[in-house]
Amino acid sequence: MKLNPFKRRKFIFQSLGALGITLLSTGCRKAYNSQEIIYSDSGDNSLSLKYINVAPTNNQPPTGLIVCLHGFGANSQDLVSLAKALNLPDYQFLFAEAPFDHPAVPGGKMWYDLNVPGYQGLTESRQKLIDWLESLAKRPRYANEVSTGVPLSRTILSGFSQGGAMTLDVGLTLPIAGLVSMSGYLHSEPQPPTGSSLPPILIVHGRQDEVVPLMAAHNGRDTLTGLGIQVKYQEFDMGHQIIPEVVVLFRNFVLEVMANR
Repeated sequence: MKLNPFKRRKFIFQSLGALGITLLSTGCRKAYNSQEIIYSDSGDNSLSLKYINVAPTNNQPPTGLIVCLHGFGANSQDLVSLAKALNLPDYQFLFAEAPFDHPAVPGGKMWYDLNVPGYQGLTESRQKLIDWLESLAKRPRYANEVSTGVPLSRTILSGFSQGGAMTLDVGLTLPIAGLVSMSGYLHSEPQPPTGSSLPPILIVHGRQDEVVPLMAAHNGRDTLTGLGIQVKYQEFDMGHQIIPEVVVLFRNFVLEVMANR
């Protein structure tokens, strides 16, 4: 069953395309140099997600992996500044790009079409993302394919807005370390596998979010808690954005989750 957490559906979805770019403080916007970013795809049609790869800054093999999923109308570059802002030098970061072109935003991508009944593209994106995540720790088959060497048990999956919705959807089906949803929502009833331990989840939302209403975050929190999942929930006086306080909370969540691994 598809959930519709939004009021005034048409207005919200049009706004999402216009406001999907994440907002970070000026200090978080400092870009990496060209040697530190690799933009690639997997080289296999079944795993054809493009992504930006940011290696650990300590020049050592990664002790953990953080995967970030952008929102509706953005692209893989949208969240890259989180790699520096989170200040986790022993972690590798992958910023995945959704497979579908946004119909109204030049250069924008989407995981599925919010304006089409049935969320067209969701099934395909879900499977591509699952296959790609499962492939990351395997031996690479193509020259441009990233092999992180990091198991899912030491991987944090995170996302903003529509990327947060994909995080909560796909992340509950995999043996992953933890999930972070920023300004996200549940786009369907969660279907976690029976008999599996479920990852802890951090949900962060703005009280003044003009794109994804606060009630969507409340619904996600209550639904996931009802499934017995450990949910850490935090609201901030912000809109549809990422502020420095969210980055601090994200970092502390990663350190806490990985300390128990």
